[in-house]
Amino acid sequence: MARFDVYKFNSKSVPFVLDVQADLLSDLNTRVVVPLIPLKNAQNELLPKLKPSIDIGGKFYVLITTDIGTVSTSSLGEFTVNIENEHRQTVTEALDFLMQGF
Repeated sequence: MARFDVYKFNSKSVPFVLDVQADLLSDLNTRVVVPLIPLKNAQNELLPKLKPSIDIGGKFYVLITTDIGTVSTSSLGEFTVNIENEHRQTVTEALDFLMQGF
C-alpha cells in the first residue's frame, strides 16, 4: 500500500478511495483515505482547489477532500492505480487547502 494508490471501495456512491497516508506509516492497520466520486454525480461538489477533478483511466472523479477519513486496510478493495505522477501536486494542494486554508 502506498500514498496516492486508488482502491475500489464497496459503496455505490463512492466507487473509489485515494490513499493519502504517508508511506512511512504503511504498517498501521488503517489508512487515511479521501473518497473519489464520479464527476457526473458530484457537479455541486466541484471546487477546483479543494475538491478537484481527477482523471482515472479516462473517467473523471471528484476528490471529496472534506470527507477525508480512515478505513481499515481490510476494507479496502482491489488496488486500481497509483496517481502520484499525474496528480501529486493537485492532491497535495487540496489537502493543504483543507488543513491550512491555502
